[in-house]
Amino acid sequence: MSASAAQKVDPAHATLWARHYAGHDMIGTRTFGFWLYMLTDAMVYAALFATLGVLSHVVNLAGGPSSSAFINPVYAYGQTITLFLSVLIYGYSMVALKNGNRGGVIGGMFVAMLLGVVYLVISGIDIGNMFAHGIFPQVSGFLSIFFTIIIYHALHIIVGVVWMLVMMVQVAREGFSVNVVYRLINLRLFWHFQAVIWVFVFAFVYLQGIVA
Repeated sequence: MSASAAQKVDPAHATLWARHYAGHDMIGTRTFGFWLYMLTDAMVYAALFATLGVLSHVVNLAGGPSSSAFINPVYAYGQTITLFLSVLIYGYSMVALKNGNRGGVIGGMFVAMLLGVVYLVISGIDIGNMFAHGIFPQVSGFLSIFFTIIIYHALHIIVGVVWMLVMMVQVAREGFSVNVVYRLINLRLFWHFQAVIWVFVFAFVYLQGIVA
């Protein structure tokens, strides 16, 4: 037996726990709470995609058009490019946050916000064209879930765009306070989450709909 293994520990002088409460890590605690929100949102999306899988069957078209008859892949590609570029540029703004560059954070969020607006414009044009050709949610169960998914995701993008606008003002006024930093981190999680969800929307709503 080695000397270190045989060495006895005096319980009276051993530090078994911290004697002073260090306080909550505010940023970590609130970020964890935001993760819980995103898990609930992911479950909502899962339910929507499961409903799409059922209602996309031919018996649920109710005499209305199938997705291959009206989906325009050009709009979907445009939305994909703009959203992914927005996520990439927001990532650069987080690099600026790490370096304490206030101007870089504001500039990155501004460009990311503009790309989010472009995404919404493309989505609005796409939906407007569908309405112009008589493609409405009330036509069939399939079209109801189709519009529910794309509009629900677009509403999240609107929230993200407004959130970026608010954060640009807060960074300019308050700098990198604890409240500002945790909101920027949560916004990053939210914006990346929307890009991940769009991958599923693009794959199961648009691509699968085109080849259906």
